[in-house]
Amino acid sequence: MSVTTRFISNNADIALPNPPHDSISSLSFSNKADYLAVGSWDNSVRVYEVSPQGQSKGIAVYTHHSPVLSVCWDQENSRVFSGSVDNMGHMFDIVTGQTTQVAQHTGPVKIVKWVSMPHAGVLVTGSWDKTIKYCDLRAPSPIATVKLPERCYALDARYPLMVAATAERRILTFDLAQSPILYENTASPQRLQTRVVTCCPDKIGFAVGGIEGRVSLNIGAHSIDSNEYSFRCHRQNSSSTKNDQSLIYSINDINFHPVHGTFSTCGSDGTVHFWDRDARMRLKSFNRASGPIVCSAFNGTGSIFAYAVSYDWHKGFSGMTSKQPNKIMVHVVKDEDVRKRATKS
Repeated sequence: MSVTTRFISNNADIALPNPPHDSISSLSFSNKADYLAVGSWDNSVRVYEVSPQGQSKGIAVYTHHSPVLSVCWDQENSRVFSGSVDNMGHMFDIVTGQTTQVAQHTGPVKIVKWVSMPHAGVLVTGSWDKTIKYCDLRAPSPIATVKLPERCYALDARYPLMVAATAERRILTFDLAQSPILYENTASPQRLQTRVVTCCPDKIGFAVGGIEGRVSLNIGAHSIDSNEYSFRCHRQNSSSTKNDQSLIYSINDINFHPVHGTFSTCGSDGTVHFWDRDARMRLKSFNRASGPIVCSAFNGTGSIFAYAVSYDWHKGFSGMTSKQPNKIMVHVVKDEDVRKRATKS
């Protein structure tokens, strides 16, 4: 990857009003309307309406009994789903304001993901109880349960591809067109713990990020023409006199732009980068924020990018001090910052 960097000033980014009172865990934009759902360790899910210029206002709040780890929207953009340390998945109806329990695990629900299938959508929940459950909201119990080799740390899906990452560095790939049960179990391309997996817009590949400051891309999953490569990012030169030493930061989130197919990474070093997967180069970098960037999201058109500056617990409970920032920033995206660059033939 080329590391020639053009910096984006964060001064014009707008902070959302009334952010959560504790660390932010998850951000998710609805696909059609610019509604942003925010999950937090203060047990809440907040919903904001964001204008094209980045201004926003809160429109709804609901709570779990324990910290919220993940949020997502359904395809109709009328319902928010959330997973929590209370072992439950909840559904919040934006129109009626009603909250309903829709999933139950025996361990914390680490991830919730709405998957649009050809005939109906399903809610997929991945848990630290070493299972993935598929929930058809028309049925009283899960329509399928997959037993995992370890705790689910991350999951993403773009039908028919679904990818999950577990503890002990396992990557599980699913072909949902064939069966929700069958999967391929392989070792992660990274040597250390996985933090995030994100499916590519073309639905035939995925990206992996973890605590070693490296992104790994699998392009053309399940294809004889598959291509895998990794590159370093979210690293800084150390103060050591040795030139080969650097400070390494966790990659906390990866998001693909919905129009151009380029992608963002955010990390514990407080930076955001935009990347061109095909040209294998960095497009833009944000100036460093005042704390770790824990999660991020593009809106449905890619014109708005939201990111959360918050404590990411990489130093444990002792690192959570009153000095830690806790804010959600909205960045208006310029087309030239995320457009793919021409590649040499």
